[in-house]
Amino acid sequence: MMDVFLTFLPGILAAYAILLVAASSPGPSVALLLGVGAAQGRAAAMLTTVGIAFGSVVLNALTLAGVGLLLEQAAWAFTALRVVGAAYLGWLAYGAFRKAANPTAVKVREIGHQTRGRLILTGFALQVTNPKAIVFWVAIHAVSGIALAPASVVAVFFVGAFAISFLCHGAWGVLFSSQAFRAAYAAGRRWIEAALGTFLAFMAFRLVTER
Repeated sequence: MMDVFLTFLPGILAAYAILLVAASSPGPSVALLLGVGAAQGRAAAMLTTVGIAFGSVVLNALTLAGVGLLLEQAAWAFTALRVVGAAYLGWLAYGAFRKAANPTAVKVREIGHQTRGRLILTGFALQVTNPKAIVFWVAIHAVSGIALAPASVVAVFFVGAFAISFLCHGAWGVLFSSQAFRAAYAAGRRWIEAALGTFLAFMAFRLVTER
């Protein structure tokens, strides 16, 4: 069991690194969390985070199933998957560099008062209906290689991915409720986006060149 897990560990760690960077970069989910936090407080933002994290699990499972099926059907599919993954990571890198050159303010998504169940459902729906998130998970699985892993390794990967999504989005919900933190982030966003772009560009290059 341990030997099998260690075989897939480099790919899993690379996938986690990309997920960590992506979840730490402000997007639609962060805008939602800011709106929920402003309307109902931090506890409501954390409930929304639960929904976002479960949405990530669903996309993780669906894309993994699709990737696994594709790899079973065609030998060239792995090369195609790497190209698609690298292209998307390169696109994300370009977007990060563009934001670094012209940083914009983080927008707050307006949202009214909602029940606990509705908050979770809102976060879940936002995540599973985001087409960019689907392509992102394809890129993740192009790096991770777990489409060919046994169920035990896949289960470990899922737990870790859920934890990363929950902790990163939860941190945004808590930290961005502070005006001082929002101001500090805005001041340093140019450098933060530049660092994100550099990392994503490196991962895209690695995905294309490594065998």
